[in-house]
Amino acid sequence: MRRNPVVPYALIALLGILAVIVISVIGLDQREQIHQAEEGEQTEEGGESSEGESSEGETSDDPEAIFKSNCSSCHGADLSGGVGPDLTQVGSKLSEEEIHDVIINGRGSMPAGMATEQEAEVLAAWLAEKK
Repeated sequence: MRRNPVVPYALIALLGILAVIVISVIGLDQREQIHQAEEGEQTEEGGESSEGESSEGETSDDPEAIFKSNCSSCHGADLSGGVGPDLTQVGSKLSEEEIHDVIINGRGSMPAGMATEQEAEVLAAWLAEKK
């Protein structure tokens, strides 16, 4: 008796489909966990900022928080660069006023208006210390 030559391929296809289903279930679970964690962070941030600031113009005086929300996607979470230039030693290259001008008006591929005036002042002072 001869074996059916399609059986090994059918088993491989079945295992592949099973793997896709298992990975999808794991991914959905992780997505829900990430969503819950983000909701928790927003709740904490909302509780802290409601003391003296209006909900319309929420700004932070924490330069790292401003950087994380506005700049890290291009300049990297550790200031090491990526799409944008390395900012680890930007204070040795530009003055605080020049940094502020770049944040407000943009330069090269960086668009203007990435931060409010207050956020730009806080970021410029913080980045000017990076030497």
